[in-house]
Amino acid sequence: MQLLQYLSDLVFLAAYVGCFGAFSAPLCMEQERMYVERMLSGDDDARKVLIEHNLRLVAHIAKKYIKAGRDSDDVISVGTIGLIKAVSTYDPTKGVSLAGYAGRCVENEILMRIRAERRQVSALSLMEPIGTDSDGNDVLLA
Repeated sequence: MQLLQYLSDLVFLAAYVGCFGAFSAPLCMEQERMYVERMLSGDDDARKVLIEHNLRLVAHIAKKYIKAGRDSDDVISVGTIGLIKAVSTYDPTKGVSLAGYAGRCVENEILMRIRAERRQVSALSLMEPIGTDSDGNDVLLA
């Protein structure tokens, strides 16, 4: 159920950014505090506002991983999932700002994805062609 909510939020945010082409400005401290309180009391619209106004943070963090030759849409999508998780699990009593907490969550989500991709690449199939011989036939490790 929670995964479905994350995907729903991701589609909403992608459509929002796609339609308007720009990120919303960050909230001031008072606004952020008000929306956090509303979110903690169960207001789903407040949660969406917090996510929407922190998308700029995702883009900022994603920049350093996009430069490493990764697809920008993939990195931003994964980072957005991290942001959604961060907003959903944020606890203001811990003494950390939402942006600070969300930044760590976004970066962790991107790094987990990169590690998963590396594990997939390191798994090599014995039946996968590794080249061709002089006659043009595939050369297999097996």
